Amino acid sequence: MYKFFINHSQINENKAKIIGEDVNHIVNVLRLKKEDRIILCDKNETISYMAEIIEMHRDYIICEIIEEILENIETNVKIDLYQGLPKMDKMEYIIQKATEIGVRDIYPVITKRCIVKLDEKSKTKKIERWQKIAEVAAKQSKRDYIPKIENVINLENICQNIEKYDIILLAYEDEANNTLKNELKKVAENKTKKIKIGIIIGPEGGLDIEEVNKLKEAGAKIITLGKRILRTETASLVILSDIIYEFEL
Repeated sequence: MYKFFINHSQINENKAKIIGEDVNHIVNVLRLKKEDRIILCDKNETISYMAEIIEMHRDYIICEIIEEILENIETNVKIDLYQGLPKMDKMEYIIQKATEIGVRDIYPVITKRCIVKLDEKSKTKKIERWQKIAEVAAKQSKRDYIPKIENVINLENICQNIEKYDIILLAYEDEANNTLKNELKKVAENKTKKIKIGIIIGPEGGLDIEEVNKLKEAGAKIITLGKRILRTETASLVILSDIIYEFEL
């Protein structure tokens, strides 16, 4: 069953209006017709509906909402990724795979060792492209939510956000003793509601020790991901997968 994301404003009682590039995808790629059924996901409410196509026009398609889908696709733990900005092709890969795994939102982070330098115009274009990659990945993996690619931030911004989370984890190659499992166990024992976790991954070359100490002082928990040194694009996906496994599978 094909899934499409729509805004809440496109829903009126038991009807939904599909517009934009999804119209072309439905008509010319999927070759769906009237009476075919699709899944519509309300971006604003994270609610999915079974819907039937009842009208097909050049610029829009009207669907009748049959019923709300009660199955919850999203993970029961909210995980935000603070990703030190790697080379562009790596960032696209991280966004695609992190979306498939179940990340909530992604914050590109500028750190001392970032190779990539972006001016304001470049930031806007990149975020638009990254957001599109997240949307395509969310559709492919049949998620009910499209991760938001936030504006590029710095370490000061992360420090200000730490209080939003039950825990924020920093994977650091020079940490030898404190494991991800240790920290997740502490959180699970003390929380009964939906858990909010932030994870911080450095770019190529990792984080500077001053940056690590600054994040630690702000409340981040420094962890090891094992004896082997992981690439930045690998570390992001490993920690996401481990957290999902711990709380969902």
